[in-house]
Amino acid sequence: MTPRDMAGRTVVVTGATSGIGRSAAVGFARRGAEVVAVGRDPARLKDVLSELTEVGQAKPYGVGADFARFDDVRAAGEDLRGRFEHVDVLASNAGGMFRTRTLTADGYESTIQVNHLSGFLLAHLLRERLSGGRIVVTSSDAYTTGRLDPDDLRAERGRYGAGRAYGTSKQAGILFAAEAARRWPDVLAASFHPGQVRTLIGRGTIASWYFRFNPLLRTADRAADTLLWLATAPAERIEPGGYYMDRRPHPVKGPTADPALAARLWDASAAAISEREST
Repeated sequence: MTPRDMAGRTVVVTGATSGIGRSAAVGFARRGAEVVAVGRDPARLKDVLSELTEVGQAKPYGVGADFARFDDVRAAGEDLRGRFEHVDVLASNAGGMFRTRTLTADGYESTIQVNHLSGFLLAHLLRERLSGGRIVVTSSDAYTTGRLDPDDLRAERGRYGAGRAYGTSKQAGILFAAEAARRWPDVLAASFHPGQVRTLIGRGTIASWYFRFNPLLRTADRAADTLLWLATAPAERIEPGGYYMDRRPHPVKGPTADPALAARLWDASAAAISEREST
């Protein structure tokens, strides 16, 4: 992989203002890509754009969007469709963890909307632009703690737990990539586990101390390596819909490996993002 192997390509990175997303955005800029950084916080977005300008040759572009609001994601999608004729890579990385069960303005449990539904929506908005390109979804081995029910995207059934909700959203990411590979054969989709990473995720939860201060956790740069590899490696080296860790295919366990569950989630997610238009 050469420092300029992404020259002339457009890469959209969600959750680009910190952690894995920021490291990946910088990595893409160093490789010559035109990076579109998507983030919620205007000050942090301005800061990352300044860094991308310093390390890259192509001028970066910033898009403000709160993934807890479908209206923001739709506006971002319209902006990108109006500006770019083609998107080579969508790094679907935005994510969060929430201490208590809360619903977004759109009526969905916050973790599943921020970590899955909004990324699913953005991918659909950019569908035509992504033909011949790639989708890379940031997942986690926390998916094994998930209890995904496509009929319960509001998390109304059972007792809520921040860790379980997070695991469920990461389960959704693996299933989304697998089903995208089946339904969109012209787009190379894959997901990956970045390892346990020192990030700001989980602020307001007990987990935030673990992720911020544990000296044994990976750096964001190391965690972003597989994302960068999935976006740039020769297509024949990547299994469509595969789940990766440290640049290697990683077996998926339990119901997350079930194509029927992936199809159910896809249909439920499609209904969720189009609900406003259908009512």
